[in-house]
Amino acid sequence: MKKVTAIYPGSFDPPTNGHLDLIERGSHIFDELVVAILRNAEKTPLFSVGERRRMLEELTADFKNVRVDVFDGLTVDYAARVKASAVLRGIRALSDYEYELQMALMNRNLSPNIETVFMMPADTYSYLSSRLVKEVFQLGGSVRGLVPELVEKRLHEKVNGKRK
Repeated sequence: MKKVTAIYPGSFDPPTNGHLDLIERGSHIFDELVVAILRNAEKTPLFSVGERRRMLEELTADFKNVRVDVFDGLTVDYAARVKASAVLRGIRALSDYEYELQMALMNRNLSPNIETVFMMPADTYSYLSSRLVKEVFQLGGSVRGLVPELVEKRLHEKVNGKRK
């Protein structure tokens, strides 16, 4: 039987409980799941790639078939490098679907052998995004329950450390 490797690409700035929900569920579907942090020069992240990688490695340490990596460039090129046959993507709302459908179709055009698998997040996280977490936190709101405790701690260190 063929081993199925999937990648779960994203910025993960910061990792949320929604991300972890998809990672956990994806780890049950695929033989190997690579959480692939996209190095995107067009964005100004709150956390460095190294910080995000360390957080995700700690948060996924209990999943024996999950590993964390970093990439730049085209997702399909990265998938080919790690011999992945699937891309895992989360869809929270109709607006996500429209964007993700375009990306999936472009990826299929570029690399017909790589399938995109869409997963819905748990209801609890259906509205959650890294962007909203950062915005709420930076404006003084609570993100408890939206991100793992480790991430909440790192947010306090990063944002409150800058305010001093």
